[in-house]
Order: sequence, then C-alpha cells, then structure tokens
Amino acid sequence: MSLPGPSFVSGVLYGVNDAQRAGDARQALIEQVKVKTSIFAADNLITWDKTLGFIREDAFATAVNAHTRSGPERAGVWRYHTLVWAARQVAMLDGDFVECACYRGNTARIVADLVDISNRRYFLYDLFDHDETMPHHSMPAHSKTLYDEVRARFPEPNVIITQGRVPESLAIASPEKIALLHIDMNNAEAEIGALEVLWDRVVPGGVLVLDDYGWLAYHRQYSAELDWFKARGQFVLELPTGQGLVVKHG
Repeated sequence: MSLPGPSFVSGVLYGVNDAQRAGDARQALIEQVKVKTSIFAADNLITWDKTLGFIREDAFATAVNAHTRSGPERAGVWRYHTLVWAARQVAMLDGDFVECACYRGNTARIVADLVDISNRRYFLYDLFDHDETMPHHSMPAHSKTLYDEVRARFPEPNVIITQGRVPESLAIASPEKIALLHIDMNNAEAEIGALEVLWDRVVPGGVLVLDDYGWLAYHRQYSAELDWFKARGQFVLELPTGQGLVVKHG
C-alpha cells in the first residue's frame, strides 16, 4: 500500500547573505528530488524522502494552523511536533507542564489542544514586554498588552501565567513536580538559572526540550547546558530542528 507523503516548504531563511539567491539554490535542489511529495524545507532544515507523518496528522495540522501566523511562526512546525511528542510521551506521568518563556503562547496552546491537561497545571513564564535593560532581545509582539493577550488565549483555570524574569519569577508560582519542561529564553544565564530551580522537580521519565540548544547563534547556551547536564550524568540530544532533548533518568 502506498503511503501519501506530505510536503512543507517555507520561504523563511535565517543566517544567509542573500535570501533570494539562497531561496533559488534551495528551489534548484528541490527540483532534483525525485519524490516531490516528501519534502520539508523550513526553519533552516531541508529533508526529502522522509515520511513526515506529523504533517499528515489532521489534529496536529489543525492546531498549528489555528495558533500560528504564517512566516517564521508556521515554519517552526517540526519544533511543535517535538513538543507535542514530548507532551504525549509524559501524559501518564505525575507532574505539571512548564514553559519558560512562552512569548505569544503558541507552543503551549498547540500542546493544550492536543494533550489533555485537565488533570495537571500548565505554568507559563515570560517578561512579555521589552526594554534595553532586559536580558532578552526584542520580538515583534513584545508590548505592554502582551500578557493580557496571552491570558485571553488560555481560558483554562489550570493554566498559570506569571510575568517577570526567570528564575526570580519562579518564586511567585511554580510546581513541585514537573512532567514536561520547555525552555526557550535565548539567554544562557536565565536558562541555567531555570534549570537550577526546576530540574530536580522533573519526575523520572519527564522530558525537557531546550528550544535554542542546537542553534549556532545561541552557542553560549549549548556550551553551558552541555556542561551542566554532563555534571549530572545526563546528556542532551541535539536535534536537526535546533532543539535539545533530555529524558530524565531515575
């Protein structure tokens, strides 16, 4: 039985000198691929002859399309798949879900649509705003109203959203047991600070996803987190998506 293959191609390219020439070169490569229905070209990742089953999953595609804008947000679809896999993997474990930082709430909203969170809490943290004294770089949606906009996306009473700097804001609200931990702060010191507070609370079998771990622009996070986990007898799996994945052993 033949398996119909999906494709996903985004025009978003990072870290190139000439986006037009890079896009033309990518298109030339795609034209040489024999099977045109199994191509993934987005988020600085190009593959072909892969099943790409996650794109074919109707519920997943519906959630991604509903909760992301086109362009860079939509291009992160493989990263969303990693997070949904992680949430499904730990669905039977005792422990809450945590995301530092949530920005517009896209990834948490997709996860909450696809995984039952009614028996656990989902903790979201972010600064939501930006000024030059803050340790993160500005993003287009940062504003005085972003917290309220994200709050409106999560009517569930068990989704707890805290505004402030991590790790300091973890003292305001944070769980004792964690099944899924997602860290995406673009800042080595803040991410290590979060790990210092939260890693011991991750239950055995719990999953950590580090969004920036394998991206060269965030090599300081890679170096710091590689050493931090080695010191604890754990190892981070670097994924082609740029994410890092850790499953906590007992």
